[in-house]
Amino acid sequence: MEMDQQVHDLIVHLCKEGDKHVENGQTSKAIESYIAALELVPLPKSDWDTSTWIYTALGDTYFHIGDFENAKNSFYDALNCPNGISNPFILLRLGESLFECGELEKAKEYLLRAYMLEGYKIFFNEDDKYIGSILDMI
Repeated sequence: MEMDQQVHDLIVHLCKEGDKHVENGQTSKAIESYIAALELVPLPKSDWDTSTWIYTALGDTYFHIGDFENAKNSFYDALNCPNGISNPFILLRLGESLFECGELEKAKEYLLRAYMLEGYKIFFNEDDKYIGSILDMI
């Protein structure tokens, strides 16, 4: 299944715009760009690779502004898209978002999955509390 090239190009443009807004600290505008891109993805959105990276960018943006509930929801959506379940970054950020939402048992599950795929290196630039939460499991 292939997406219309013009739609795909517009999605890529909106995501690059969102990335630039993130770089400039304009997270509200970034979120608007990512959501606009996501709205262009045909239904069911979970069937498209593009949805995986849009939900991931959206979730990461929410995570960095401390909106962990929306981050969690975006990463759950990314998880259900192509290759989402095997993406260590999605698993890491989902685990961290769950941790921040107080859902510690679920957080450990996803943090452990990220660790199993990438080892300690995926936690290298993260707060030690995340790897610390699974130390007794590894």
